[in-house]
Amino acid sequence: MSKLPDLLTIGQVVQRSGIPHTALRFYEDRGLITSERTAGNQRRYQRGVLRRLAFIRAAQRVGLSLEQIRDALATLPDGRVPTRTDWQRLSRTWRAELDARIDALQRLRDRLTSCIGCGCLSLKTCSLHNADDRFAADGPGAPRLRPVCEGGR
Repeated sequence: MSKLPDLLTIGQVVQRSGIPHTALRFYEDRGLITSERTAGNQRRYQRGVLRRLAFIRAAQRVGLSLEQIRDALATLPDGRVPTRTDWQRLSRTWRAELDARIDALQRLRDRLTSCIGCGCLSLKTCSLHNADDRFAADGPGAPRLRPVCEGGR
């Protein structure tokens, strides 16, 4: 296998990352990745963009927003490929949030199981019931299921 050049075409990045060119342009528009332009105005990406793309995809899989991902990537050093230590530091910043999401999902699972398990979805005993729309002021969605870090109860 031949060594990758330092600057990759958009086609090479697509081939190596499996991410469509439309997504690459979208990520670039959102400030997640950068490219250089040739004299003919063609995009060229630093080889290190492949690691950033892998990180973006992994972060998306665990439910992080593109804004959170962009903010995290902005903490990485410019001018050099991030080291393992850089990636570990960045990942640690999300641990508490991911733990809170896991907890919220487990609570949701347990509450739905108890409601569905009874067979009646009784509003008398359902912990998700929102009598008289008491939580309307908390905004859309299910505020009783949101983790505490997102303003839920």
